[in-house]
Amino acid sequence: MTVGTMHHLDIPAIVTPVEIAKIDVWAFREPTKVAVETSFGRMSDRRAVVLRVEDRDGCFGFGEIFANWPVAAPEHRVRLLVEDICWLLEGQRLTRPAQLFDYLTDRVRLVALQAGEFGPFQQVIAGLDTAIWDLFARKSCRPLAQYLNKVAANEVPAYASGIHFNVRHQAVAQAQAVGFDRFKIKVGFHKDATVEAQEILNLLESLSDDQTLLVDANQAWTAAQAETFLRATNGAGLGWVEEPIPADADETAWRSCAEATTTPLAGGENIAGYTDFDAALSGRFLSVLQPDVAKWGGVTGCTFVATEARKHGKTYCPHFLGGGIGLLASAHLLAAHPGGQLEMDVNESALRTAFGDAFLPKVTAGQWTLSTEHGLGVTRLPEALNQYLVVHQEIAL
Repeated sequence: MTVGTMHHLDIPAIVTPVEIAKIDVWAFREPTKVAVETSFGRMSDRRAVVLRVEDRDGCFGFGEIFANWPVAAPEHRVRLLVEDICWLLEGQRLTRPAQLFDYLTDRVRLVALQAGEFGPFQQVIAGLDTAIWDLFARKSCRPLAQYLNKVAANEVPAYASGIHFNVRHQAVAQAQAVGFDRFKIKVGFHKDATVEAQEILNLLESLSDDQTLLVDANQAWTAAQAETFLRATNGAGLGWVEEPIPADADETAWRSCAEATTTPLAGGENIAGYTDFDAALSGRFLSVLQPDVAKWGGVTGCTFVATEARKHGKTYCPHFLGGGIGLLASAHLLAAHPGGQLEMDVNESALRTAFGDAFLPKVTAGQWTLSTEHGLGVTRLPEALNQYLVVHQEIAL
C-alpha cells in the first residue's frame, strides 16, 4: 500500500462538515448455475459486499467492496470494516469527499503491513470512499457524474465482458442481440497460445467492421507465451490485450510484450497505490489503464488515474466484475472522464440485475444510459437481494 501526497480534486469544500453517524454493511452470496471461470480460478457463487454510510443529517451514500477472491472474502471484508476500520471514523469531520481516502490509507498502513493484508484493507477503504462520494453528490443534488464533471454525459459506451473462450461464439451472439458492439473474451486457458490466437482470429473474421473484439488473459501467460499470442494477432484489429502477463512481472517482460505488437496493452485492476499507478501512467507499456473502483482507490483514486491517463495520452477504462453498486460507480466515473468503455459482465447475476432493468444488460447502439437521480441513484437495496444475504451488520458511530 503506497501512501503518497494528498491528490486534491477540484471539488469545492462544503460549509458544514460531514460527520458519519452510522454504517450498514451487507455480504451477499448468489449460487450460480455455471461457474465463472478465469485462467487462474473459478467462482461457484457470485459475491458482493455493499455498504451504506449515513451522516448526522440523515443523508447517505452507497459503496461496494471487492469480494470476488478468495472464497472467504465477503465475510472477511465485513469483519475488517466493522472491527478494524470503523473506529477510525469516529469524530472525523469531512469538508471534501477525498479526505477520507488519504486519511484511512495512512492510518491503516502499519496494521496492514503487520497483517500482510494490504489488498483487503485497500478494498474496504475503496468501498467507503465511494459511499462518501455518493453521499456528497447526493447533498449537492446532482448525479455523481455531474458532481465530478459539470459537463459529464448521461450515457457511456459499454462492452460485453466475462465471455469465456469456450463459449465465445454463443456469448458474442447473445451480446449482439441486446445491443453490444464490443466484446471481451477470456483467454489464457491453453499452454500453447497459438491455439487461442488462431481461434481469436477466426472470431474476428466473423464480426462486422463496426464491431470490436478485446481479449483478457487474466495474467495467465509467461512473457514468451504472451509474445506468441501478440505476434500471431498483431495487426488483426484487436481493441486491446489485457493483462497478458502477471501485473507484477518485471519491466523487461512488459517491454518484450509491448515490442511484440502494435495492439494496445491494458491493465490496472491489479495495480494499487498512487506510486504504482504513477509508474504505470508514465511507462510505455500500458495504453489502457483499468483501475477497479471496488478494489483500490474508490472514486478518489480512480479519478486520479482517469485524470492522469488523459495527460499521458492513455485511455481510462474502469475495470469491474461485481454487483450493481460498483457498476454504477464505474459508469459515473467513466461519464465524468470519457474516452474509454464501461465493462459490463454479461453472465447472469441478480447482484447486478436486481437494481433495475438497465442491468440486464440492455444497451442501445453500444451505449449505456445513466440515471439522472442524485448520487448513484440508489436509495435502498432491492428486496430481491435478501435471499442471498449471508451477513448484515449495523455500526453506530
